Amino acid sequence: MVLFYSHISHKLADLGPWEGSPSGKPTIRILITLIIIIAFSSCHDKAVEQVFNDDKEIQLVKQTMDNIFIWAVTKDFDLFYGSIANDSDFINVTPYERVKFGFNEVRKDSGFWGNPNFKAIRHELRDLHINFSENKEVAWFFCYLDDINEWKGQPASWENARWTGVLEKRNGKWIVVQQHFSFASENK
Repeated sequence: MVLFYSHISHKLADLGPWEGSPSGKPTIRILITLIIIIAFSSCHDKAVEQVFNDDKEIQLVKQTMDNIFIWAVTKDFDLFYGSIANDSDFINVTPYERVKFGFNEVRKDSGFWGNPNFKAIRHELRDLHINFSENKEVAWFFCYLDDINEWKGQPASWENARWTGVLEKRNGKWIVVQQHFSFASENK
C-alpha cells in the first residue's frame, strides 16, 4: 500500500497546482490522495469482514462429521444424506472388503441402517485433527472413533477405529466427499 501511495503521489505531483487555487498549492493532489485513502480503507474493512474464521469453520466441519453418526440414533436419513456428497464423487472405505463409490451405493444400505434391529447408541471422536486448504474450500481430518451400536441387542461397535476423510465446502455447507475407516493391525 505504501508503494502504491508513493506511486500515486508522484503521478499527482505531475498535475501541478489546482488551477484557480489562490495559494498555488497542489490542492487537487491532496483531495485525490484523501479519496484514494478513504476508498482503500472501506475496501480493507470489507476484506476483514470476509476473513476465514478458523474456529467457526472447525466447528462446522466437526458438526458435519458428527452428523455422519448422529443421524443413526433417530434414523434421520435426511441429516445423513445432507452431510455427504450426493453424487458419484463420494467414496466410502470401511474395514470390510467392499469400497463404495458414489452416493447411490451408500444409499443401498439404508435398509440395514433403517432396520429396527440396528440401534445406534453414541459416538465419540478423539484426537481430532482438522486442516484446511489454502483456498479454505477443502478440509481433511484424522481422528479415532468409537461408534457404539447394537444389532439384535448384541454389541456391534467400532471401538478405537481410525477415521480419515475429506470435506468440501459446497454452496456454503461442509459435506464429506471421502472417508476411510480402519483398524490398526495387531501384527506389527
